[in-house]
Amino acid sequence: MGVFERYLSVWVAAAIAIGVALGVMFPPLFELIAKAEVAHVNIVVALFIWVMIYPMMVQVDFSTIKEVGKNPKGLMLTLIINWLIKPFSMAALGWLFFEGLFADFVSPETAQEYIAGMILLGVAPCTAMVFVWSQLTKGDANYTLVQVSVNDIIMIFAFAPIAGLLLGVSDIHVPWLTLMISVVLYVLLPFIAGVLTRKALNNSAQNEAAVQSFLEKVKPYSVIGLLATVVLLFGFQANTILAQPLNIVLIAIPLVLQTYGIFAITYFIALKLRLKHNIAGPACLIGTSNFFELAVAVAISLFGLHSGAALATVVGVLVEVPVMLSLVAIVNKTTHWFKE
Repeated sequence: MGVFERYLSVWVAAAIAIGVALGVMFPPLFELIAKAEVAHVNIVVALFIWVMIYPMMVQVDFSTIKEVGKNPKGLMLTLIINWLIKPFSMAALGWLFFEGLFADFVSPETAQEYIAGMILLGVAPCTAMVFVWSQLTKGDANYTLVQVSVNDIIMIFAFAPIAGLLLGVSDIHVPWLTLMISVVLYVLLPFIAGVLTRKALNNSAQNEAAVQSFLEKVKPYSVIGLLATVVLLFGFQANTILAQPLNIVLIAIPLVLQTYGIFAITYFIALKLRLKHNIAGPACLIGTSNFFELAVAVAISLFGLHSGAALATVVGVLVEVPVMLSLVAIVNKTTHWFKE
């Protein structure tokens, strides 16, 4: 691992602090950047995420993707966790904490909105950041692409019915444009760019050496894209973080428990299924991270920009990167648990 990856937790912590500080010192700048969006997808954030994902897509060997079908267990594990367990466990934790343990700290109306935001996070499996977690755990890039792609297809059909069921809303409005733009920006375009780059490099060198040399040069940009994204996300929410610290903590507690709990369940099942480590790691991390752009967009659409539901989805963004980095560390330290 390079110096960027080796000390990634330190860089992320610094990016969080810088983001909050800049957000407080230069609010007009972040308000201007926040307005640069299409269908609730921020163009600047999307650009940084694209920079983050592109080097990973260059690693994908399109000719070997067909081999994924020979090892379906990892894909099935991801799908079962994402669609049959995670949404319902998130809803259960929301009800437990905000209708029970934290009932004295928030009003009933606010509690319901927080629960709704948590549910929306639970029903939206991650699309973009998964590629980062997969790379940091030396996951199979081809397999990860297939897992994300299949999840995206299912999300188109399953998001609205499951969210509607758990929210008790029969006519939930799903911002389809947000969903489709996100999939195109975060998966399709980087993948096409990666395939074309890999093809051009192979044609010029007639071997894999050119690809590996290119990856060594562009990999640092992937981490830079991640850190820039973190700075922006925390800059956008700097005033909220400082103005409502208690509510942020209250929402973060069940979200963190959900993330570690789902990871523990998935990792245990992956061990029992005797998956390879480079498949088990990404499978578990896909099941624990969230598609926060979609969740935030739906929360705003249903409940309003300044609602408790929108705040809950934003807190999901705030806790995800530090928590997921800790899970990446666990995956990397338990390589010996899995067969090769």
